[in-house]
Amino acid sequence: MARGVKVAVISTAFAVMVGGAGYGAYNIVSALNGDGGTGAAGSSDAKRSGPPSKDEVAETSKKFFAAWEKGEAASAASYTNNSTVAEQLLTAYSDTAHITDVRITPGTATGDTVPYGVKATVKYAGKSKPLSYRSRLTVVRGVTTGRALVDWKPSVVHPELQTGDTLVTEESANPPIEAVDRDGVVLTKAKYPSLGPVLDALRAKYGEQAGGTPGIELSIRHQTEGVAETSLLTLAKGKAGKLETTLSATAQAAAEKAVKLYDQSSVVAVKPSTGEVLAVANNRKDAFNAAFEGTVAPGSTMKIITAAMLIDNGVTSMNGPAPCTEDAVWQGQTFRNLTGMQPNLNATLANSFMRSCNTAFIKLIDEKPLTDESLTKEAEERFGINHDWQTGIVSFDGKVPAVSGPDRAAGAIGQGQVQMNPLNMASVTATAITGAFRQPYLVSPKLDDRQLATAKGLPYNTASQLKQMMRLTATQGTAAKAMAGLGGDIGAKTGSAEVDGNAVSDSWFTGFRNDVSAAALVQGGGHGGDAAGPIVAAVLRAAG
Repeated sequence: MARGVKVAVISTAFAVMVGGAGYGAYNIVSALNGDGGTGAAGSSDAKRSGPPSKDEVAETSKKFFAAWEKGEAASAASYTNNSTVAEQLLTAYSDTAHITDVRITPGTATGDTVPYGVKATVKYAGKSKPLSYRSRLTVVRGVTTGRALVDWKPSVVHPELQTGDTLVTEESANPPIEAVDRDGVVLTKAKYPSLGPVLDALRAKYGEQAGGTPGIELSIRHQTEGVAETSLLTLAKGKAGKLETTLSATAQAAAEKAVKLYDQSSVVAVKPSTGEVLAVANNRKDAFNAAFEGTVAPGSTMKIITAAMLIDNGVTSMNGPAPCTEDAVWQGQTFRNLTGMQPNLNATLANSFMRSCNTAFIKLIDEKPLTDESLTKEAEERFGINHDWQTGIVSFDGKVPAVSGPDRAAGAIGQGQVQMNPLNMASVTATAITGAFRQPYLVSPKLDDRQLATAKGLPYNTASQLKQMMRLTATQGTAAKAMAGLGGDIGAKTGSAEVDGNAVSDSWFTGFRNDVSAAALVQGGGHGGDAAGPIVAAVLRAAG
């Protein structure tokens, strides 16, 4: 990391107030900062109200750009509505990022928004390189003074900056890597954009072990501890070390294309016979790897684990009874099925599974010998959930807590306190169809002697029934539409997870085709088969 270099980091307190609390926080910040400071930057303006005029937008942005070009951080910050935080980042722009000769070309304003292009030079340790990019800013009315001010966001300085980030130019903290897929195909951010955060994380962990030497780079340093820096510009190339991954370029390309169908979507594909991760992709505005690190309710995809619990404990079997009633009451809380589902009092577990009947599963969790701990034990001991997975990068390995009351029933259908991500659910499917838990991983554990998590897996009889129920779901049940046209041995499970405060549920889907399992999440995507389903099907079509 930095060698004796002072890094300006955006104040967490201000970041929370500005980024998370909306209009009320804007008033607080404005009051603390005098709407961007006082003095020559606008002391002669009379207090005004209403949206800034066209002339005010032009004048404010012009003055802000002029001060920024001159490297006058305090002056430029005074034209913003958060001068303290703005000054820190604008100071870092020249002092720690070593960006000079800044020239800003404004575009045509649209209302209060001004697009612009930036051309500059990065100079460090006798090396220099041109830098160019485009961004935009918005001019707002200051609450306290009535001045027209730049609405401060880190993206004003660079479009890839987020709250808490700063810019640094120095010898890179980690040597570069040349990541390759399982067949030796080079994986780059340019060709596989969704892999950007994953490649950064792999570089941070394995750069030195891969045998490379560091270069000099302009990078984004993130506030969150453990998050790898994001390289923006290389002034002097280091030597890249070769890093072999388990990814498949073919599967990755399909995953990248598939997640573009929906915002806030993520997908993971794994090889059930080995645990190797074949693809990981996200379509998000931030750099968060939700596919590996997400912590959200998995909806009815959780019924794979719940069904395994019922079979393992002798409560029922795929051909045994699992009546689908109109509603089910558990300790005072009423649970219902999706709108339009017809009750079937003679349903088997296979029938209720493929139709995704909530009430059938909730009514069965009261049967002996099941307890508050039964679902947790099934998830952890059989499927390896919450077992400290060592994938090669940061990942969340699922959570199925032992709970009582209504949350016990909610957990059985993937709601309540259960938390998963696509990596977890792709692994759950892999365990369900093979009977063996093989912890997913991106980089061979032989490289750094990592100890992969273990679990005892499923009895053969249980795995056989789960696989057959998933086959029925993919061909006759809720997943049939999404899986239509796929050949080979296929199976699936749909899920919709309600999220407090959201009008539309999260869309979940997990499935398999031959020796590939995949799971996808589309936050706010609705029914599992409608949004997440086509994503999984596209990946299975390419990789299975």
